[in-house]
Amino acid sequence: MQLEMPTAEPEAASDTQSDQSSDGQLSVRNASKFFPSLTGGGEICVFRDVSLDIANGEFVSIIGHSGCGKSTLLNIIAGFDEPTSGDILVDGKQVQGPGLDRMVVFQSFALMPWMSAFDNVRVAVRSAFPSWDAKQIAQHTTRYLHLMGLSDIGKKMPAHLSGGMRQRVGLARAFAVQPKALLLDEPFAQIDALTRGSIQDELIRMWDKAGATVCMVTHDVDEAILLSDRIALMTNGPEARVAEIVEINIPRPRTREQLIESEEYMRLRTRILRFLIDHNRRPTAMDDTAHAMDAYPHRDETSHD
Repeated sequence: MQLEMPTAEPEAASDTQSDQSSDGQLSVRNASKFFPSLTGGGEICVFRDVSLDIANGEFVSIIGHSGCGKSTLLNIIAGFDEPTSGDILVDGKQVQGPGLDRMVVFQSFALMPWMSAFDNVRVAVRSAFPSWDAKQIAQHTTRYLHLMGLSDIGKKMPAHLSGGMRQRVGLARAFAVQPKALLLDEPFAQIDALTRGSIQDELIRMWDKAGATVCMVTHDVDEAILLSDRIALMTNGPEARVAEIVEINIPRPRTREQLIESEEYMRLRTRILRFLIDHNRRPTAMDDTAHAMDAYPHRDETSHD
């Protein structure tokens, strides 16, 4: 039975509904991933000995060419897949599978099409806070829809929402669970440029309020510089690795207008683009790597590393 949505804006969260996520340090320790070769004979190494530490509350993006294993790495952090070797830790504890401490936002939106926008968020809130009664769940759900500018669309089905609105619902669902870490897999790839900018602004506002750790995979250099504290640059596969970590020392809050006029922004952008150009040589084995990853069942079908 669908809950009736409260019409008034919910009251401020209680201590049990604090916006501040507790802890949230992510650690990738010497992680490697192999897939069976589809041409027969052995395995293909997608990435090897990847290590990356993301501090509590930090926003880190991962950039690299298609096929380098970015989304595969994110799926492993999420617990949807396992590394062939190495460790994935959240607050020092081994990741054993998916969990509500790590919420994922996919480029394909990943909303349940038979549920309203409200119910897509509500079902996640109910799972995250099983001791809450129906009124608490409804108020919390409505609050996060309101924070994402979705107060008027709660009863609508995903099919009746634009791509931007659907991704806002996905972000509301992720933040409403109050995870330790938010994992973003090309979250704006299917959204037009004008809408993308406004949702990026909302993401940063919500991230600043929630204090969650964020790991984002993206192809967009400008997006990564605008949003991130650091950017991890991956080489091409097979045997991809994190070759550089770029510190983004541009003060927050950042605006696009400020970035355009910033010499530091131009320096960072040039450095990252030069890295991508220098690593645009694709070995012939890359085709086998990409095919192996596409055939692997745990990957998001619309995700392209």
